[in-house]
Amino acid sequence: MVLSHRLKLTLKRGALVAAANWPVTVIQAIADSLFKMLILAPLVGGVFLVALVVGQEPVALMSLEWRELATTIAMSLLSRPLVLTAWVASLGVIMTGGSLFVFLIKGGAVGILVRGERDAGPIEQPPLLPDVVARASAFSVEGFIESARTLFPRYARLGLALIGVYVASGLAYIGVVSASRNAGEGWVIAGLLTVFFVAWITIVNFLYLLMQIVIAADDCSVTSALPRVSGFLHRERRSVGAVFLVVLVLVVAASGASVLATAALGLIAFVPLFGLAVLPLQLLAWVMRGIVFQYIGLSSISAYVTLYREAQTSLAEGRVPARSDTIRGEIQA
Repeated sequence: MVLSHRLKLTLKRGALVAAANWPVTVIQAIADSLFKMLILAPLVGGVFLVALVVGQEPVALMSLEWRELATTIAMSLLSRPLVLTAWVASLGVIMTGGSLFVFLIKGGAVGILVRGERDAGPIEQPPLLPDVVARASAFSVEGFIESARTLFPRYARLGLALIGVYVASGLAYIGVVSASRNAGEGWVIAGLLTVFFVAWITIVNFLYLLMQIVIAADDCSVTSALPRVSGFLHRERRSVGAVFLVVLVLVVAASGASVLATAALGLIAFVPLFGLAVLPLQLLAWVMRGIVFQYIGLSSISAYVTLYREAQTSLAEGRVPARSDTIRGEIQA
């Protein structure tokens, strides 16, 4: 894969802006880990709840294969509506509170990156020196808090709309898959529906990210950001698509490396003496995985911010970029 010169500079600028504001990466990784731990709490609590209802030991339930564990929990809760209602309510409270916390942190992160990208200057041009990269550093505790407080109401409304799309899409997916299986269409149709569902969720997340960027960059409302995102995609669809594909490749590669690292650590556990080092290595790998994925995500945000700023500047100056000249060949295979 050969990248065009413009795409290389855009990705390089995005990576440098994210690196210059490295505390945002750490904050995002911590927030993501806390959210996952919050979601895990009612799930583990559900095991103990089912153990009390069924009359089994929690250890015995945890020793079950995951399909049997899921079936046992589902059947036990469905047979006791009151217990099921209490568990669903606790899960809903945790997910709502955790989601609002993530929206708050995301507002501070995107606000800092937008400010850093705007004030960075041509940092993607050589020479690459520390003092040049430092120009993109816009992070401060006060600035992060101010961005989070300013953007949180709009990000909360946008995030709740996203959750609504998730729920509607999930229910539609379950309904269609169940109908196809009842009709005897087999696993092929279910597999195709799953691929379509994953692609749909990916597109939804991508549009959600662009909405966040536009809201922070233009300080506009959610409804005002929607046509601006549409216009941005219409003018710069190939450049945005090129950045999206590169980031997707990086995420897939990082996921593959993470799986290989997990498998390698699993093999170390069987080695005498060295097996004692597995737990700290797993913790280190877990921390590094979170930081790497967050850095890739924040770099992509900075790259999209660059494309959006350039598109808005061209539009304000009355220049419409000629797609045949400026966008052609963003990715040449």
